Amino acid sequence: MSTTQSPQKYEFQAEIKQVLDIVIHSLYTEKEIFVRELVSNASDALEKLRHLQLTEKSIYDDKLDLEINITTDDKAKTVTIQDFGVGMTRDELVENLGTVAHSGSKAFLKALSESGQKNANLIGQFGVGFYSAFMVAKSVKVYTHSWKNDQPGQIWTSDGSGSYEIEEADGQRRGAKIVIELKDECAEFSQDWRIKETLERYSAFVSFPINLNGKRINTVQALWLRNKNEIKDEEYTEFYKFQAHAGDEPRYRLHFSADAPLSINALLFVPKENPEKFGFARSEPSVSLYCRKVMIDAKPKDLLPEWLRFLKGVVDSEDLPLNISRESMQDKALLDKLGKVITKRFLKFLEEEAKSRTDGYNEFFSEFGIYLKEGAAIDFGHKDQITKLLRYESSLTEKGKTTSLADYVSRMQSEQKEIYYLIGSNRAAIESGPYLEGLKARNFEVLFCYESVDEYVMNNVREFDGKKLVAADHADVKLPDVPQSKEGALGEAETKSLLDWLKQTLGDRVAEVKASERLVDSPAVALNADKFMSPHMRRMMKAINKEGSETPLRVNLEINPRHAVIKRLAAAQTSAPDKAALVAEQILDNALIAAGLLEDPTKMVARIYKLLESV
Repeated sequence: MSTTQSPQKYEFQAEIKQVLDIVIHSLYTEKEIFVRELVSNASDALEKLRHLQLTEKSIYDDKLDLEINITTDDKAKTVTIQDFGVGMTRDELVENLGTVAHSGSKAFLKALSESGQKNANLIGQFGVGFYSAFMVAKSVKVYTHSWKNDQPGQIWTSDGSGSYEIEEADGQRRGAKIVIELKDECAEFSQDWRIKETLERYSAFVSFPINLNGKRINTVQALWLRNKNEIKDEEYTEFYKFQAHAGDEPRYRLHFSADAPLSINALLFVPKENPEKFGFARSEPSVSLYCRKVMIDAKPKDLLPEWLRFLKGVVDSEDLPLNISRESMQDKALLDKLGKVITKRFLKFLEEEAKSRTDGYNEFFSEFGIYLKEGAAIDFGHKDQITKLLRYESSLTEKGKTTSLADYVSRMQSEQKEIYYLIGSNRAAIESGPYLEGLKARNFEVLFCYESVDEYVMNNVREFDGKKLVAADHADVKLPDVPQSKEGALGEAETKSLLDWLKQTLGDRVAEVKASERLVDSPAVALNADKFMSPHMRRMMKAINKEGSETPLRVNLEINPRHAVIKRLAAAQTSAPDKAALVAEQILDNALIAAGLLEDPTKMVARIYKLLESV
């Protein structure tokens, strides 16, 4: 390389000096961003060259491959980024790197001052990404040759302090080679591994080959921009493992594009297993946000709702109005709109899977249903869609088989107005309890809920298809009369006398005592009388010592006048009143145990021994 004339010195325009100061000291949060910015600029230059090759008859140095080459030198503390794109003439160097003509720096500064923010506008509009090099550089040299044959090569040099020099130079290849001499405190960027790490994070899907010290870096294609009919399953799996840092194969994938209301290209994956299920930490958002194949945010917290944190993949939109540092979204409302489009599309995908591949969907729900339940409870914008996807065992399904709420409603009897559910630790516990008896006697189906979140879900969903969701163990549940044999039952007078005696004997432990129409085989049942705190919620709050768990327990006791234990109790209240009082207390405690509400069994144990003494 030789120069043909002495260097010519230029002063940066005042606006450029201001831009440089902002870029170097406050614009970017991470210094590594300079690699992404310069690689993006190189990719743009190559893209322009590719189009020129279709329209221009003659292009300088036209045999060069369209690629980006990066080299590091840890001894010299330099990093070099070279492309074989359109290059620049002397005038273009002055216009692009030294004045406001093309960089839009004046408009950038104006917008910055008007908004009062540091990160105020579009990187694509203002093009100040090149200046990010000065965050890490002692000096920057740009060796360039325009695609035009009649233009000489040029060298642009600056230390970013206020001026730059340009001189002609022979022997330049087409494109631009940027040589950055690093500051001592930024010497890490002269290390191969540091640049490789940054390229893989931000520029893995740039269209053109990126070679670092002779080795290709971006070997995985941006599949989300390709026609899905041309992509093999193995390619999807390879991409998933790369993007999600996963070792398994995906359970589901959703690949779609949309032009309205936003330009979107998305490729989403559901993993095979749910890591939170095994006690691992709460998952972080893992759908990366891209703009034109350049990563903006690997874990955008505001893109998708929190309950979709199990998803992996990529969302790319050309419509994103990025802030000046390209590190976050400027328009929160637009990001919300993008998230809603993706969420609705994914929910529609799940609906189709549930309908056409039921067994596969049920396996998915057993693994990831907890997230959908979370969404149904807190995401009111998508609640109806999510609720259709919920699955529960019921009194009409076999063990391990589930039903949807829509199928439940389709089986409802004409006189049934509500959807009933019961919460318990497992199916056996619910089926052996007293709360199912009256509903089974009336042929009403009951949903079985086993997870701690289910009650919260039911209380927030509240209704489905116009039918209220009702806990079958609540005192307010009204069941239609069902014919029951009066033979052998206590008479009305005997029943009333027993009820009065029980209320007096049990005192404040019960809010109400009455004869039950719901019981068939059990002698008594304790029903929750607190509208604001269910038995399950009470247990949860007590477990975490929450305020409210120590409030007095209020239950209604219902007895079965047809049951032998109740009939013997009625007789004993006059013949053996002391023993009858012990039995009454024991019947209540037994009912509380069945309801999961007996908090201290100490008195009950002492009472049982007293009863045993009288045997």
